[in-house]
Amino acid sequence: MKILAFESSCDETAVAVVEDGRKVLSDAIASQADMHALYGGVVPEIASRKHVEVIAALTEQALVDAGCTRGDIDAVAVTYAPGLIGAVLVGLSFAKSVALGLGVPLIPVHHIRGHIAANYLAFPELEPPFLALAISGGNTLLIDVAGYTDMRILGGTRDDAAGECFDKAARVLGLSYPGGKPMDELARTSPGGVYKLPHAKVDGAPLDMSFSGLKTAVVNLAHHAEQVGEPLDRGALARDFTRAVSETLVPRTMEAARQTGRKIIVAAGGVAANTLIRADLERACQKEGRRLYLPPLKFCGDNGAMIGAQGYYEYLAGHTAGMELNAYATKEIEE
Repeated sequence: MKILAFESSCDETAVAVVEDGRKVLSDAIASQADMHALYGGVVPEIASRKHVEVIAALTEQALVDAGCTRGDIDAVAVTYAPGLIGAVLVGLSFAKSVALGLGVPLIPVHHIRGHIAANYLAFPELEPPFLALAISGGNTLLIDVAGYTDMRILGGTRDDAAGECFDKAARVLGLSYPGGKPMDELARTSPGGVYKLPHAKVDGAPLDMSFSGLKTAVVNLAHHAEQVGEPLDRGALARDFTRAVSETLVPRTMEAARQTGRKIIVAAGGVAANTLIRADLERACQKEGRRLYLPPLKFCGDNGAMIGAQGYYEYLAGHTAGMELNAYATKEIEE
């Protein structure tokens, strides 16, 4: 089964063709990162307009790269939530028109479910059940994946997502947007241990997280150093910040695995590309005898192939939609 998949939830327009949920035939991506870097973050209106400009040509490219014609497509999958509402609507509207024109089923896919499914593309042997740590610019969640479409949130951030904090910390350190990669590179230049940063806990919810205080602490440190003329060890601050994020994520992930009895842990999302967090997860899983799946870097960020992968399993579960399907800026992964 060949699925034409669309992803446009933020600042990447992505179109892919995926076969049987596991084989990537093409994965075309048009990034807007350079454009939004001028503003230090994503400008929703600009993102939406850019999606409109490129999505049709990108679809043609994906079909050509896959060696497919329109007649070879069996279904259309699309991100319908969550994300920047204007951006999501562009991809959803275009996907509706394609599904209607081709006379094939339309499959709605939750963006975070797609990130988790990116691992199916890299690891053919991976099957549920497992525990997923989804860490991206807009979400930070611990999810019990009992089946391909049977998921339950165990814990998550109460405020900022881990990826958002990386972007904000990178900005005050004078790094480019998006901040994940430059923060990772800067953190590797120092052993850290210079700055004491907060590790928040949520009373009564040991698997929940909070990153707003950590973000504020980094901003305050940088601003204070500038105001009083003190030198700021940027490498150490990047390292200590990353360590604080990892020390929030990893222990809760392992506790969730113990509570659920899951022996397999899967990471997903853009922050899963961070080298320190990946290494900490690997050490923790080795210590407890759990199997860890880390997506290849090319599948950590937003892409169309992950939507096609999850779309296949949503289709098998009977999750299709009509032309009345709407887009949502926020939506729980269980719905």
